[in-house]
Amino acid sequence: MARSQNIVLGFLGSSLDGGSTEARWSRWRPTVGLCQQKDFPVARLELLVDPRWNALAERVVKDIAEVSPKTKVVCHEMSFRDPWDFQEMYSKLYDFVSAYKFDVEKADYFVHLSTGTHVAQICWFLLTEANYAPARLVQTAPRGEPDGKGSAAGRHTIIDLDLSKYDRLATRFAKEQEQTLDFLKSGMATKNKRFNQLVEQIELVALRSKAPILITGPTGAGKSLLASRIYDLRKQRAGLSGRFVEVNCATLRGDQAMSALFGHKRGAFTGAQSDRAGLLKEADGGLVFLDEIGELGLDEQAMLLRALEEKTFLPLGSDKPVKSDFQLIAGTNRDLRASVSEKRFREDLLARINLWTFTLPGLAERREDIAVNVDFELKRFAKAHRREVRFNKEALDLFLKFARSPEAQWSANFRDLNAAVTRMATLAPKGRITEACVEAEIERLKEGWHRPGETGGVQAPLLDEVLTPKQRTSLDPFDAVQLNYVLGICRESTTLSDAGRKLFAVSRAKKAKTNDADRLKKYLARFDLDWAKVRSR
Repeated sequence: MARSQNIVLGFLGSSLDGGSTEARWSRWRPTVGLCQQKDFPVARLELLVDPRWNALAERVVKDIAEVSPKTKVVCHEMSFRDPWDFQEMYSKLYDFVSAYKFDVEKADYFVHLSTGTHVAQICWFLLTEANYAPARLVQTAPRGEPDGKGSAAGRHTIIDLDLSKYDRLATRFAKEQEQTLDFLKSGMATKNKRFNQLVEQIELVALRSKAPILITGPTGAGKSLLASRIYDLRKQRAGLSGRFVEVNCATLRGDQAMSALFGHKRGAFTGAQSDRAGLLKEADGGLVFLDEIGELGLDEQAMLLRALEEKTFLPLGSDKPVKSDFQLIAGTNRDLRASVSEKRFREDLLARINLWTFTLPGLAERREDIAVNVDFELKRFAKAHRREVRFNKEALDLFLKFARSPEAQWSANFRDLNAAVTRMATLAPKGRITEACVEAEIERLKEGWHRPGETGGVQAPLLDEVLTPKQRTSLDPFDAVQLNYVLGICRESTTLSDAGRKLFAVSRAKKAKTNDADRLKKYLARFDLDWAKVRSR
């Protein structure tokens, strides 16, 4: 395997790199000396130059060409009002490394610390350790008495940064990581231990691995939002340069699926009137998020596997492979292992995308985080509608009490919460969400979560005909089953007494006095029902 080339980033030393006479060869110059290290060949030097020192830069470039012809020097102009101003220096270096296209698979990167102000060196240190610049530090220094061009090279040292030696910096970098985790969580704090551990793992994988990521979890748990956040993080910190492309595989069928993902040539099928690149090609150099990947057909799965492994695929109607170097995040609410057993999902594709699998908890599993998510949704509403809305204290307490209770199903997870906050904020009088707004929304949510014939997770179809939605949601599952059975007996009986005799046939024998009609009447009254109401439906 070919040895990786060394690429160095560093400042031109306006003082130490100076000299225009032949005498300059008799003293150590850090930038020129860096390129004279026999056991550290520099393939490319990215030289940051203040425009005031362009003449010096030209001389240094010529000197490097003389002592190290294989070194390519690329000069980048970077002017400073005050090179000792930390904020200006950090900002400009941050912008530079953010825009620089690092290719860590083909080269080893180093930052030269021996030139530039002390402020510049500190900023290089911070940017490198935080991995904004995926590089190591190299330091050069003079060595011995110079004697000709070769001995003026000095020496170099690769610096191993052990954070345990730098307590203050360790604190600084811990803060950087905390900001990254907060970014992945969309700026929301969380008390959920499982979710925090999950995001910490995702942060490490997002920055250190290009392998596919599989995000599982229920609908509305935030898979799409997390995928876009991972893309933003990789773009900022890992040199990702292409687009973020998102597609819901559940919307793709047949030729449409093939065409959407892999593209097509004109005339490949009816309606294909022009060439189409396809979403995987559009994601070249970037990231594609395939949501609901379990809905893809087997043919599309086979082509996707090839695209992942070989970075090539054939568009519909073409015999010429297309290249696309994309990174993949897949999302699903299905158990893909079960889908493999049912022959609905390819086992080899699952093995390929299952290296990093993260399962997002639903909102019902993160009830302790509902308050901060409510605040987040209010801020999102304000940004979208340019209108600030707030809860009054009593209304917020009422909503949170309901939202954290088992009564709140949150079946659509954060989509339910977003919809609830949006409705209350829209209807809030004078920008204040009141108790009346909350009470109305609670009833609306309960009604939306209710399924016909179901109460407390129990199938009880007759209850829908005689009870209000509020009455249904207040029933225990035991009462739901019992009442549904009683209603069935009442429907097939001609009188209250006839229904009572059928229902109490066994217990009647144990009573001295029997009044089956009265017992049934009292039972129905517990649910605000009477014989006429039951029979009239």
